[in-house]
Amino acid sequence: MLLKSLLPAAAAVQMAAAQELMRFGCSQLTIDRIDPLVEPGNMPSAHMHQIIGGNSLNASMKPVDHDPPTVSTCTSCTYSEDFSNYWTANLYFRARNGTYKRVPQFANLGLAVEAGMTVYYIRGYQANAKVTAFPPGFRMLVGDPMNRQASTMQKGLCYRCEANMQQNPFGGAPCTGQDTQAFPKAACGGGWRVTVHFPTCWDGKNLDTPDHKAHMAYPASGTFETGGACPSTHPVRMPQIMYEIMFDTRAFNNKAEWPADGSQPFVWSMNDTTGYGLHGDYLFGWQGDALQRAMDGKCSGDRCAPLKRQTDQAAIDCVKSQSVQEDIGDDWLTSLPGL
Repeated sequence: MLLKSLLPAAAAVQMAAAQELMRFGCSQLTIDRIDPLVEPGNMPSAHMHQIIGGNSLNASMKPVDHDPPTVSTCTSCTYSEDFSNYWTANLYFRARNGTYKRVPQFANLGLAVEAGMTVYYIRGYQANAKVTAFPPGFRMLVGDPMNRQASTMQKGLCYRCEANMQQNPFGGAPCTGQDTQAFPKAACGGGWRVTVHFPTCWDGKNLDTPDHKAHMAYPASGTFETGGACPSTHPVRMPQIMYEIMFDTRAFNNKAEWPADGSQPFVWSMNDTTGYGLHGDYLFGWQGDALQRAMDGKCSGDRCAPLKRQTDQAAIDCVKSQSVQEDIGDDWLTSLPGL
């Protein structure tokens, strides 16, 4: 990826503007054991998720019946026309005594949300790049929660161990340099930055497929960043969606609390101790033609004339109570939720 960031918060905003990266924050909507994409209707789902976006989120959300912009009354994203839902698994710390505690999230550089994630919609890196916005009802999945091998991970899924909260020195573009496919093995002074890229080529027909992946593909040659053409089977070029999730691992840097065998102590909520099960879910929910206007208008950062923006506090205030009432791990747990 051609993303070139500077370190101070103001520079992060300038970088997004210079490269036409629509980069915005979404505060935490809820932490819940539901999964309307992979396990629609199941309460509870197999593992815990951290979720952002529109508050019409529920366990089912059938694409024909459920239109997030129509039924949501608020969104935890700063762009107020975005009622999409975005989610990943939760990260936990596994102490030497076998108990678990949830690792909290924090806002990325230059953003004033609470917890949640940073979301990117990228038109492309060429001046004439054009993309087609996702249609209503669209959803997709990247990664595999059951995967435990680096060789079978999808592209663009990685971890960065930050030296400090200022992310200084800058580690380069996502999933390059010292970034890893596996969980970081060292204690990180600035927590983790977890990156999730989605594929960008659509078959032009299916809003979803049984595996939530087959309707999407990667460029046939080159990459999205280099302007690579989509394959004939998936000819429609879509915006590149990227998540950045900042996990504050600093409270767990005391290696006396790590497993006695010296192994890294973190685990995804589906009981993945490798990190190779990193995955992200996306359920489109932009209002009307707002996303297409944003892409055509070359929007950047979290302020853009073609779009409506709410205050950071309004985004923070949009929360949803748990559908499955259980301890999420802010206090010590004897086991992961559902396991």
